[in-house]
Amino acid sequence: MAAIGLRARRTTLIPNAEPNVIPFIDVLLVLLIIFMVTAPKPTTDLRVDLPRPGPVAHVDIPPTIVELRALPGGGVSYFVGGEEIRRDQLAQQALARMLAADRSLTADAALADGRIFVRADLDVAYQSVVNVVDTLQHAQFAKVAIVAQNADAQP
Repeated sequence: MAAIGLRARRTTLIPNAEPNVIPFIDVLLVLLIIFMVTAPKPTTDLRVDLPRPGPVAHVDIPPTIVELRALPGGGVSYFVGGEEIRRDQLAQQALARMLAADRSLTADAALADGRIFVRADLDVAYQSVVNVVDTLQHAQFAKVAIVAQNADAQP
């Protein structure tokens, strides 16, 4: 009878080889909370054009096309509405073209609502296009865009 009691004790006293993971999970959760609290939040600035309060005066200004064409010597020629100009005349000619399209338009309205599309040949350096866009934005034009076309398209 003593042998049966000894066997029962041995079967109940067999060591458990499974690790206790509960403290490990507790530590991981605490670390996760610490990292979530101390991690810097990503800051991304997005420009959102919200409508202005008050009555909306719809200004229908036809877009002004600014073209950059590559010259055989490696230079660039500038055109506003099909008319060749110098680079330093770019902002003045674009504004004059917008004001000529609508006589009732003010210069401030043309700068705020007038659209300018910049179009360039494939051979024109990207830096030249960026310089034109930068020049127009420094002249206070609010809506300047680059027009792209499919490189495989037939002219």
